Amino acid sequence: MERITPVVLLVSLLIMFASGIVMSLNFVNQTRAKCADGLGTCENCDERCKAKHGPSSESICDRSLGMPLCMCYYQCADPPPTPTPPKICNGGAGLCSARCSGSCCDTNCAQKFNGGHGFCSTLGTFNLCQCQYPC
Repeated sequence: MERITPVVLLVSLLIMFASGIVMSLNFVNQTRAKCADGLGTCENCDERCKAKHGPSSESICDRSLGMPLCMCYYQCADPPPTPTPPKICNGGAGLCSARCSGSCCDTNCAQKFNGGHGFCSTLGTFNLCQCQYPC
């Protein structure tokens, strides 16, 4: 019986450690826009919860797993807005020729339009220098 006790203690510690890692992953409850954070043991649960997530956070000592674990519930932060890519405008910088080909066209567009890039494009019998730049 004495040899089983250290094994049970070791298994209990491993379960606590694994639970702490899994519970520390934040999740979002979509219905209430609340987040939860597992903070390990219940010792000073409320103080640790409020220190980490602010005074409006609420803590619960969850004993449903057999080992008391501190769960901290707090208001989730809104995700940062997704930046919209800049609108691309088109312009022209004359004609492309043997004297002014692709790299020349690109340089002309960069000089004419802030952030502009250029390329040669054939339209019918014309070889145009077309520019794209952020609007």
